[in-house]
Amino acid sequence: MSSKAAPQQDVDAVIEAYGGDARAAVRELLADADFLRDQLYTASALVSKGYARGWRPRYERP
Repeated sequence: MSSKAAPQQDVDAVIEAYGGDARAAVRELLADADFLRDQLYTASALVSKGYARGWRPRYERP
């Protein structure tokens, strides 16, 4: 995962998608991150170590 900041136009597009409400945009992005973290946890629990060759996902950025 890249540690680069999102381009300003992407940030503006997200805020615009929520009617200019930055708090709503952040709230939804956090909910999306939580959902994806749960999906990653579920997928990693279902994939065998042999199939993944020992790879285990990180649930948070380093």
